[in-house]
Parts: sequence; C-alpha cells; structure tokens
Amino acid sequence: MRYFRLTINSRHSTIVPMVGSRMSSMTSKEQQQHANLLQGTLDMLILRTLLYGPAHGRYIGKHIQRTTNDFLQMQHGSLYPALHRLERKGWVSSKWEMAPDRNRELKYYRLTEKGRKQLLVEESKWKQMAEAVARVMWPAAEES
Repeated sequence: MRYFRLTINSRHSTIVPMVGSRMSSMTSKEQQQHANLLQGTLDMLILRTLLYGPAHGRYIGKHIQRTTNDFLQMQHGSLYPALHRLERKGWVSSKWEMAPDRNRELKYYRLTEKGRKQLLVEESKWKQMAEAVARVMWPAAEES
C-alpha cells in the first residue's frame, strides 16, 4: 500500500508519496498536481455535503467521515482552510448562529447558488476522471 504525507500551511497543501518511510522524488509540479486533486476533491465533498442544508464545520467533517465508512477523516488543518477558501470564492456563505442543542454559537455554512453550479462542474470533472481511470484499470469491463 502506498502512503501519502499531507503538509498544510496557511498558503498551500503538499502531498508527498511515501515509499516505506522515505519520501518519493516527485517534482514540485507533480506534487502541486496531486495537491490540486486532493483540494478539488475536498471542495467537492464539502459542497456536496452542504447540498443537504446548512451545517457547521464539525458536522461537515463527521458527515464525510461517516459516509466514507471512516476512509476519509477530516482534520481541522484541512477542513477549515477549505471552508474559508470556498467562502472567498463565493461558493458557500457562513453565519454565526446559536446551536439548537448547545448553549453556544457555531458558524454554519450554506451552499450558495454559485456553489450549486460549481458542484455540478466538479461532479462532472470527477466522473470524467473516474471513468478514465476505470478504463485503464479494468479494460475488460469496457470490452464486454
């Protein structure tokens, strides 16, 4: 199994494939392409989660984790920068509201109309990529 180390700082994410305990010798361009893929996937999953209605950050992360049977686990260092990025792009809006079951305010995120349109674009890209990978991985399935 191949493992990846994700490094996130305030400006960008870097995904570095690991071979055993050593990092691979990917070029920075290849690393950036992998980071963009992860970032785009996370954005799409967040937008899709908000399609069901407004949610606070912790709920969004837990929903993605639950829905993927714990395969994807959202860390604060990935989730909240992604939410802020989506907000800057106008794909989500946010508002502090009192949580119904708690005695404190939480920041609830909502999908905007622009975000709904972007979700369709992202889903289309994802389907194209998944179909392309499937043709390479299981060519016999295409021929039958």
